[in-house]
Formats: sequence, structure tokens, C-alpha cells
Amino acid sequence: MYKELVEKKKTLAVIGLGYVGLPIALEFAKQLKVIGFDINAERVQMMQNKIDPSKELGSNAFDGTDIEFTNDLEVLKKANFFIVAVPTPVDEHNVPDLIPVQRASETIGKVLKKGDYVVYESTVYPGCTEEDCVPVIEKLSGLKMTEDYMIGYSPERINPGDKEHTITTITKVVSGCCGESLDNIAKVYELIVKAGVHRASSIKVAEAAKIIENTQRDLNIALMNELSIIFDKMNINTFEVLEAAGTKWNFLKFQPGLVGGHCIGVDPYYLTYKSQKLGYDSQVILAGRNINDGMAAYVAKKVLQHIIKSNGNIKDAKVLVMGATFKENVSDIRNSKVADVIKELKSFSLNVDVTDPHASSEELNHEYGFELAANTAKDYDAVIITVPHDAYKKMDDAYFTSITKKDAIVADLKGTYRNNIKSRQYWSL
Repeated sequence: MYKELVEKKKTLAVIGLGYVGLPIALEFAKQLKVIGFDINAERVQMMQNKIDPSKELGSNAFDGTDIEFTNDLEVLKKANFFIVAVPTPVDEHNVPDLIPVQRASETIGKVLKKGDYVVYESTVYPGCTEEDCVPVIEKLSGLKMTEDYMIGYSPERINPGDKEHTITTITKVVSGCCGESLDNIAKVYELIVKAGVHRASSIKVAEAAKIIENTQRDLNIALMNELSIIFDKMNINTFEVLEAAGTKWNFLKFQPGLVGGHCIGVDPYYLTYKSQKLGYDSQVILAGRNINDGMAAYVAKKVLQHIIKSNGNIKDAKVLVMGATFKENVSDIRNSKVADVIKELKSFSLNVDVTDPHASSEELNHEYGFELAANTAKDYDAVIITVPHDAYKKMDDAYFTSITKKDAIVADLKGTYRNNIKSRQYWSL
């Protein structure tokens, strides 16, 4: 398989062209013949015109690539090595939503041929690839894993907004259903990953490795958030504490904050779901999740308490929320916990304006039911900086003074303006 791909006698396809899939497809297309498949015809058309719908890549990223973008199954049938990079979210009850990955498996089942390879990159719980995806493929294709085709798993490690840690510079974990498949899959990824690959002993090990990457981060941030709540009661600034503690060589430098997005705030639920199915109820992981999911309400309550003390008339109070995406300097609003902060504020009948230099007002309205403010006011009772976009870092004490009342509070969740806000009350996590 590897040799035929390199010689362009066979074609690689990437199914799902979002934040993960498109960079992978374009990187492979620098060396191989690639088909980029997505069910969204509008997105496909944008990519055909060298436009990244996720706004992560410039038009030059499409230059010098041998790639065909399509939503046509007939075109997809020409492929022999399939990479699945569709989203794996959770539903409103935090239960894994496998519909996208199952539909991708159905798509593969309709086009799979003898000798083909299928590699999943979507984040799933250990066992999902072989226990949930393979049966779907085999039911539709009539083929048998290892005998007729090969399966592998290589968890995505894309970090939106990060221009330093990219697909080529991050070690890639790879796995296969047998020795032969592992060898071929590893060689294919080695074509584009300069940092090299790590060969996992099994598909389940590779799936588990991805899950704990983000679960570990989630738990560490939960600890910081809990410490922030405790230190606030002691009138101690958490970021000052972390700065002091960080002088020790082995101190892990995590910070408090809202935990959203489609990885850290989602992946742990895949592990706890599978654990519960096996008869074990997670304690530590879910405790961390509860803390992080509760931070939006905590922030809204702190701001409300200040407004009640300083204003008293809640219905006339105005709050400016700066930042709506799930992290800084990206346009991605998926699972943004800022939306939860806004929902909490509005539940108290507060008037809320929202700004963000990267987010789409139309997408926010569609997903969360609010839009970006066309103009900001001059008399806010509170300003909450939820996402430290670079564009916000240029603002100073004079700016916040100009848009707020004299007794307003500036709630700086990530400590961006620590020691720089003098004219208004300052608070951070």
C-alpha cells in the first residue's frame, strides 16, 4: 500500500474536512494523490476555491497540492487509503454522540474494496473503532477486517490557532489491526510527520492515549479552578500564587479558566461513559468535569454580586463580555463556555453585549441565540474578558475607564491585565 501511494498508483482520502481533516489532507497532498471528502457541499465549494471554512489556513496552504475536493461518493470510490477525521461530540446529557463517526463508517462501507486501508483519527473511547465502527463497515461492504481490508487508529493532535505545534511537528501515535497494517500506516504518516511516529501495540492503546491526553489537562485545570475559588475567599490572587509556585522546577504550569472546545471539555466524557458501561463509575474524572462545567455560573455570580452592591438596579445594569470563541485567536465557537456565562448573566435579567474579533455573529446566533454587538456602550457596570485574544491585549486602563461607570468591575478571567487596571475594581480567577 505504502509504495503504491507514493507512486500515485493509489489514492488517499480524508473524510471530514474541518479543523483536523483539512490540514491533514493538504499536507498529504503535497506528496500523494488525495481526495478531500466532506458531506457539506458549501464547504467543499469553498475549499475548491482555496478557502478554509475554519479560517485556520490561508489560500497559500492549497498551493502545490494534488487534491480533489468532493462530496460525491463516486469520486470517493477511487480512494484506497481512507482517513476519518469527523467530529465526535457529546449530547446535552454529556453522552458520546457517535452519529458522525458512524455515518462516516457507512460511507466507507459503501466504497471499500479488497486491499483498502481505513484509519480513524476521530477521538473515541477505547474499543470504539473495532467494536462500533468495524461492524458498520463490514455490514455494508461484505468485507472482513485483516482478511480483506486493514483498520488502524491514529489520534489527531491538531491544536487550533497554534502555528508552532502543527501536524508535521507533533509526534504521531499510530496503530493497526496487525503487524502488516501497523507498518504500512506508520510509513504513510512518516511521509508528513517530521517529528516521527510512535507505534502503539494495539488500536485500543492508541484510542486510550488520546483520551487521557485531554483528561489529564482537564483535571489539572479543574484543580486550578478549585484553587481559584478557595483563594478568592482568602483575597489572594491565584495568578500571583501560580507565578510564585512556578519557580519550582517540577511545578506543572496550568491556569484557571473556562474549559470549553471540542477536546478538553468533551473527551473525558467518552472515557467515563465507557467506564460506566464496564461497571465502574468514575470519581476523580467526573469531579474535575463538575468543577470546570460550573465555572461559568461561578463567574456570572461574582459579577452579579458586584453589580448588586454597586448599582442595585439589576434590570438597568449593562455587562460587556469580550470574547465568545472557545479559546484565544481562533474562530471556533464549538462548546464555548462563554455562551454559558452569557446565559447565566441573562438569567438575572442583565443587559449583555458581546464582542469578538474572530467569531461569526451569524454562527453565534445559530448555535447559542445571541449576536455580537454592533457598537459598545460607555456605561457598563461590568466588563468580563473571557478570551484573551491578541486584539484585546492592546487595551489599557484608560480604555476600560472610557467604557465603564466609575464603580464598575473588570473581570479578567485569564489575568491578562493583572496590575494594569487601576481606575476600576479588578477581579480575576
